[in-house]
Amino acid sequence: MITKVNKNSIIIPRELIRKKQGIVILDLEEYKEFLKYEIEKEYIDKIVSEGLKEEREEKTESLEKFLKREYPKLYENYKH
Repeated sequence: MITKVNKNSIIIPRELIRKKQGIVILDLEEYKEFLKYEIEKEYIDKIVSEGLKEEREEKTESLEKFLKREYPKLYENYKH
């Protein structure tokens, strides 16, 4: 357990650090940024995985087919 020595310092036993394989100390703002980054990364990883799965299952289409179907006027300007 962590022991408070005085209001400006704390003692963290080496055994606890070894048991937990290290520690990280971040200020609250850095922690929030790190957490936000990790959540966004997980979301992006999930979307990419779903996209790759759909591609393997041949549920995707080319940009050309999509434009032709959904935006015929834009397709006219599409460089093939």
